Amino acid sequence: METRDIQKLIDFIAQSGLDEVNIETNDLKISVKRYGQAPSSFVPSAAPAPVQQALPQSVAPAPASAPAPQAAPAAPAKADESNYVTIKSPMIGTFYRSSSPDTPSFVEVGSEVKTGKVVCIIEAMKLFNEIESEVSGRIVKVLVENATPVEYDQPLFLVEPM
Repeated sequence: METRDIQKLIDFIAQSGLDEVNIETNDLKISVKRYGQAPSSFVPSAAPAPVQQALPQSVAPAPASAPAPQAAPAAPAKADESNYVTIKSPMIGTFYRSSSPDTPSFVEVGSEVKTGKVVCIIEAMKLFNEIESEVSGRIVKVLVENATPVEYDQPLFLVEPM
């Protein structure tokens, strides 16, 4: 890989908004990490949120009874999730719940996990990385669909600690 190609790759990563990228080939290993950029990428996305909330409030006075039941279940769910520990993706790649399509998933909702137990696989650059649980507990929720792309630090599982 030439210097020009590496510069193009870095420019692409900078424009993509990714915080970390690891690329490995037989001849080369590149790791690119951005620090201090993440908060600025969240600032623009925080600005539209109040606008979106303002629109439902203007619509809300007509059907006043409909938003109240929706708001009530959302609040307890958030309160319940605060007791859970999140297993997050340590890398960018494709999330797999099992080692192959014809084998059972590593964990299911209700499965008990111990620290160090494999909970999923993330494929990155044709390398299959086993992701281990960092906490002992019970899987409460699987947050990612099988065979879908995941970002660095994206929540994968909710675990009720034991």
